[in-house]
Amino acid sequence: MLRFSGAGVSDVGLVRPHNEDSAWVGPYFAVVADGVGGAAAGEVASATAAFAVAATALARFGDPPEQVLQEGIEAARSGVRLGIQRDLNRLGMATTLTAVICDGARVVLAHVGDSRAYLYRHGMLSQISTDHTYVQQLVDSGRLPPAEARRHPWRNVVLRSIDGDPVNDGFDMLPVRVEPGDRLLLCSDGLSDLVPDAMIAELLRTEDPQSTAATLSQAAYAAGAKDNVTALVLDLVDGPAVVGDGRALGAVSDLRNVVDPAAVRARR
Repeated sequence: MLRFSGAGVSDVGLVRPHNEDSAWVGPYFAVVADGVGGAAAGEVASATAAFAVAATALARFGDPPEQVLQEGIEAARSGVRLGIQRDLNRLGMATTLTAVICDGARVVLAHVGDSRAYLYRHGMLSQISTDHTYVQQLVDSGRLPPAEARRHPWRNVVLRSIDGDPVNDGFDMLPVRVEPGDRLLLCSDGLSDLVPDAMIAELLRTEDPQSTAATLSQAAYAAGAKDNVTALVLDLVDGPAVVGDGRALGAVSDLRNVVDPAAVRARR
């Protein structure tokens, strides 16, 4: 049975006053969310979205990954919308979301924003998510050379996210062709903006996922750690089924940051 054997870190970095990243890593799912917004709203958006996907994945284990991700992201949008309705100072809060789910045979990726998912296989690194940014749009249309994208002043302008708007551009969902021995990396832009892909590939050679995640975070710190840094390292293994709800990291580890519409309904 295919599953993840992984670990992760989520650090505040050297500049930001608090951590607005959230992550959850378990044997059959993992998610990274990078929140934005004033009035302490970034951590609320990311924690709400990450919790929604994690709770859905745990409740729907064994169901088709596409259905689980669809339902999880719908729950994330509902939670962010409710969080804004509860406190209009949060207006404008939003979050990226990059998640993978494994049903024991297949892995499916859902993605919106500029956090990233990478596949590392036989020493080769490939980005399997597409950045939903203004700069990536320029690159895709041929108006900006890829080599200049990292230095563009608008490289962090995100065009798609999970926000409170019921009308949105949706998210990407795609199957990921994996095999035992592959390694996946989910990360916020606090890592990918500062650490080049070539260095990420070199650091992913470290065998232990926890050590690898820590080393990736240290590389971002060495480059200035201007943003929160989150990295999940997931090894694909084939073995007996395991039980576990995983580990929460970053803002979602404090449940006071989570807006859960299901809990609100249950109290009525």
